[in-house]
Amino acid sequence: MIGFLLVGSVGFFLSIYNSLIEMKNNIGRSWANIDVLLKQRHDELPKLVSVCEAYMQHERAVFDKLSEARAALAKAAGVSQRSDAENQITRALGQFFAVAENYPELKANQSFAALQSRISELENAIADRREFYNDTVTLYNTRLEQIPDSWVADGMNLQAAELFKIDESERKDVAISFKMSA
Repeated sequence: MIGFLLVGSVGFFLSIYNSLIEMKNNIGRSWANIDVLLKQRHDELPKLVSVCEAYMQHERAVFDKLSEARAALAKAAGVSQRSDAENQITRALGQFFAVAENYPELKANQSFAALQSRISELENAIADRREFYNDTVTLYNTRLEQIPDSWVADGMNLQAAELFKIDESERKDVAISFKMSA
């Protein structure tokens, strides 16, 4: 009887151990999935910029912000710094596309339209992967705080993972106005 209880307890704690390891690895995998899309976006941005530079010669500040954001990403280490750098790129892209609206011949350029569409697709995919990453991290962090998982996690020295956060400026409400012609 005691043998069954001992084997059952060991089996129970081993299953907790294994599930925590699996969740920890899932966080790494979901971050790697984000990284793949970020790399694709990083590779596409120079193409978009080169197509647009000829049209937007007077918009140097927009290009500078994109360049600064890409440089910050190259220097970023860890989820927090990567998150900040990615938010910089997202803001710079928003400004870039807003300025591009003022150039009708650029909007009509097929290369620009294709690249703009590609960047938009990547942005949507990145948002989906960020959501999955944060769901995985939240589940993992919750398990680290629940008993008996917390006892096993403490013995393994597991630490809570960091969520991928957006910048406060991304949370602001967007002003929309419709001008009615008389």
